[in-house]
Amino acid sequence: MKIAGLQKVTLLDYPKHIAASVFLAGCNFNCGYCHNRWMIRADQVEPYMAVGAFLDWLTTRQGLLDGVCISGGEPTLHADLGELIDAIRALGFAIKLDTNGALPEWLEPLLSSGRVDYVAMDIKAPLDARYSAVAGTKANLDAIRESMRLLREGHCAYEFRTTMGPPLTLDDLDAIADAIRPEDAWFLNPFVAAETIPAEVLAMGWVETEELVRAAEALRPRLPRLRVRGAD
Repeated sequence: MKIAGLQKVTLLDYPKHIAASVFLAGCNFNCGYCHNRWMIRADQVEPYMAVGAFLDWLTTRQGLLDGVCISGGEPTLHADLGELIDAIRALGFAIKLDTNGALPEWLEPLLSSGRVDYVAMDIKAPLDARYSAVAGTKANLDAIRESMRLLREGHCAYEFRTTMGPPLTLDDLDAIADAIRPEDAWFLNPFVAAETIPAEVLAMGWVETEELVRAAEALRPRLPRLRVRGAD
């Protein structure tokens, strides 16, 4: 695996934890609105630091950080992810995993072995043909549903999250809500334009934060754990 980046401290990425976020290069999706597009192709990424150097750095953070967020890219692409998690846990840190849920066969052993403490899984779009359009590649919807089932039936804390980037609309949001259950924590991430995002994607437009907050308020009576991240 290649470490593409490191955020040395975050108060936002891991709820109720002071954490660091490490970004692993490579992703099996190609979402147009992704802010980390530069790390989608792992073979084109220059490593930020070696894994050993990262673990050495973490030893200097013992007693200062509570946990580590493993993000990407898509972390479950890496066969040695479990080894990285074990090494981080051995230093006394809790683990939060970010995933697109496309590889439940890799997610399941991490959950069943108790290696992860918190999972944030992206729900990119309604669970129909729109999913592949947003993901930028053919998405296996059965795999997405299976990952959702694993999280619901597992024993670690989890959240679903949806970034409301182009081309998602409020109608799409209503359709995504049909796949969410009242007991699910669901976070909506407002879209923020960035120079790394292609102009043709930005030209599609997006739902503004104020509209998103109003839509969430309308959905909350049946989905009480729905929140707009950073806005409510």
